[in-house]
Amino acid sequence: MPLERATDRRSVLLVAATASFLTPFMGSSINIALASIAREFGVDAVSLGWVSTAYTLAAAAFLVPFGRLADIVGRRKVFVAGVLTYALSTILSATSVSATMLIACRALEGAGSALIFGTGTAMLTSVYPPQERGRVLGINVATTYVGLSIGPTVGGLLTQYWSWRGIFWVTMPLAVLIAFLAMWQIKGEWAEARGEAFDLPGSTLYGLALVALMYGLSSLPKVSGAWLLGLGVAGLVAFVLWEVRAKSPVLEIGLFRENTVFALSNLAAWANYGATTAVGLLLSLYLQYIKGLDPRSAGAIMVAQPIVMALFSPLAGRLSDRFEPRVVASAGMALTVVGLVMLTTLGEGTSLAFVTACLVLLGLGFGLFSSPNTNAIMGSVDRRRYGLASGMVGTMRLTGQMFSMGMTMLVFALHIGRVQIAPESYGRFLESARIIFSGSAILCTAGVVASLARGKLHRKELREPARGG
Repeated sequence: MPLERATDRRSVLLVAATASFLTPFMGSSINIALASIAREFGVDAVSLGWVSTAYTLAAAAFLVPFGRLADIVGRRKVFVAGVLTYALSTILSATSVSATMLIACRALEGAGSALIFGTGTAMLTSVYPPQERGRVLGINVATTYVGLSIGPTVGGLLTQYWSWRGIFWVTMPLAVLIAFLAMWQIKGEWAEARGEAFDLPGSTLYGLALVALMYGLSSLPKVSGAWLLGLGVAGLVAFVLWEVRAKSPVLEIGLFRENTVFALSNLAAWANYGATTAVGLLLSLYLQYIKGLDPRSAGAIMVAQPIVMALFSPLAGRLSDRFEPRVVASAGMALTVVGLVMLTTLGEGTSLAFVTACLVLLGLGFGLFSSPNTNAIMGSVDRRRYGLASGMVGTMRLTGQMFSMGMTMLVFALHIGRVQIAPESYGRFLESARIIFSGSAILCTAGVVASLARGKLHRKELREPARGG
């Protein structure tokens, strides 16, 4: 069903952008609430990390399969299913009676997010012409950062004056609203791969391999952790071998071999998220434990980074319509490296002004990187692969986040141990944070190299007309 009218395009943008606001709002709010969750359930630092990691792991495991499924059965259908799943998970999370239940509910929330992530960007790319995609993707990314901006403040207020459970209760009505808008305002459907088979064995192998890798990281230095890591790596190798031979693969491995822009843009995205995700968790705990701030005050400082992201991502998207996306994105990653290097000096006496300056620099770097890089990925594939490409955008984000959180939990396990963060462990916490920031700076530097090496996006894509599916 073609979508030619501007009003139809705006409906897709409204729904996709609102959904893009929802999930980061929840994530950044929960980061501020982690200290309160730890006190209520009496969990250690490693278990506390799973409140965030369970969501990321589930989303990463399902994102590529759901992106492929959306190409086959329809992106709008999959999107609506995702928002409804997300709404259900928020209700269950708000009523959790234990840390185990909360972690399980966060995993369900991650599965719902995978249904959303694998379709939102693909729908936008389906209805907007290439010469407008940078602008529209910039708007979509900006709403993501608005969610990140509001999350720490609102989450801090809710946690301090109500409960961390209030974060889930206030999010649920918005999820229901998005589902209603998607069902009643979007008239089209996109399924360019309709009729093709869905690769269930490959999807299962992919998900299990990621779970083994992540759980293995969190279990180190135990022997069981090493075994799980080995199984995860073996599972990914088996997945690649299966996909090469599959008639209708969930992930076309050939895209990475034959499409340099697609491959290196995805690698740059993974490195960027792998280097920056732990910043929110570490600084949230630093401000509340080391600096003694309450959740509201900590949220007011943490908001600096996403505000700058929201301000600069639409500009970066427009720039990527006019100039090579790799130039804009690489400049952003370079600024991120500088911010991470500055954070390696974090200590008990570090001023709040210095922390805020680091967050501003990271926000500027991320704002310049994200939408141009997404524009490069989506512009490097044909229409039949939009769902897959959209899924890969989200997968690189989530597996990068997963790696960042996994390495954080590993460092916590080695330097702090499975104990609650307390005054006697503050020194070990600061040492852990500095190690993580140092490793993140190195990883982000490698991402700059990948971003610069990706080559030029074919400018003929900018002349392609937009068509409905």
